[in-house]
Amino acid sequence: MTLYNFFAPCPRGLEPALVTELEALGASSVLRSDGGVQFQGGWSDCYRANLESRIASRILWQVASEPYVTEADVYAATRRLLWSQWFNPTLTIRVNVAAIKCPLRSLDFVTLRIKDAVCDAFRETTGRRPDVNTVQPDMRIHGFLDARRFSLYLDTSGDALFKRGIRKNTVAAPIRENLAAGILHLTGWKPGVPLLDPMCGSGTFLLEAVQVALNIAPGSGRHFAFEKLKNFDAQQWKQLKEEALARQRPLLRQPIFGSDLYGDILAAARANLAEAGFSDAVSLKQANVLEIAAPAPSGFLITNPPYGVRIGEQQQLAEFYPRLGDALKKKFSGWSAYILTADPLLPKLIRLTASRRIPLFNGALECRLLEYKMVAGGMRRVKSPSLSPSSTSALEGDGA
Repeated sequence: MTLYNFFAPCPRGLEPALVTELEALGASSVLRSDGGVQFQGGWSDCYRANLESRIASRILWQVASEPYVTEADVYAATRRLLWSQWFNPTLTIRVNVAAIKCPLRSLDFVTLRIKDAVCDAFRETTGRRPDVNTVQPDMRIHGFLDARRFSLYLDTSGDALFKRGIRKNTVAAPIRENLAAGILHLTGWKPGVPLLDPMCGSGTFLLEAVQVALNIAPGSGRHFAFEKLKNFDAQQWKQLKEEALARQRPLLRQPIFGSDLYGDILAAARANLAEAGFSDAVSLKQANVLEIAAPAPSGFLITNPPYGVRIGEQQQLAEFYPRLGDALKKKFSGWSAYILTADPLLPKLIRLTASRRIPLFNGALECRLLEYKMVAGGMRRVKSPSLSPSSTSALEGDGA
């Protein structure tokens, strides 16, 4: 079997979790990188990673990696590639370029030169060039430049992998699906253990937890760009999907609970669960997080509370955070609480001692995942390894 080089970008801070996931999926030579994970595999491994990875943002096939000095070098490296052997010129393209410490003056000009090289290569071999579509292209081409090296990738995913195709209704500042899945992984939560999101918003944590509990492949309800490649093996893809479907567990009620203070927000979560077919698996109710009772003697509380932007909101939250800490101490003894926040005030005002503070990014927004072990009689400090933030991922993409 021929092995190809792939790169799977992910939300910053989740690289170690993605390494573990890709190794479990059968990828080889898995190596953590800044903002993602490099790995090798055949096309079946690429298909499987797209179908089953809960944490990756995309699966990118590396088609070139060469030293460069000028834009002409980038053009020449791109022009030499066998584009017409990979996909038809009737498909539309979009080129994205990112860089770290790149000496070239204009990334826009580099982007233009890559596009020109692709089109020129097609025109020479087929007599036709592909059109550009920046909104919904058939094929996405990603270029990355550091100080000395130029790498080029063909996106096998298409739409970003966090777009599962099941969350139709969103609320303000939603958490991305693959970040939610990565947080579930970081907490150590397992199916069958009670899970509560008391400020559930549109229900992203709940949707991801149900898919884990029922062993549903996150990509089973959508299409991918690799299906448009000339070497696409439809029979192999069909077999992988059938195997994933056979591993699914029956749709039964899970100890997964969600609540929110606002009825319209809860309605969005309820609609998302219904459209995904998960209404019977999750318990939802309208409730105030400061008043809600624990649904079980122990479990995992995982939530992404609101954070303030305007002065008035900050004042309200300064009053809310200490009350939240009191509620957790009084009503959730025996639970592990995990709070994702972009608000630097929360860890200072909640009056609880975090046993872990894990740096994570929700898109470009820097956050912290705070772990609190709730024990009777107060908080104790629990030593636990923390994850260090990684540098910016140049290939995370914009979710388009």
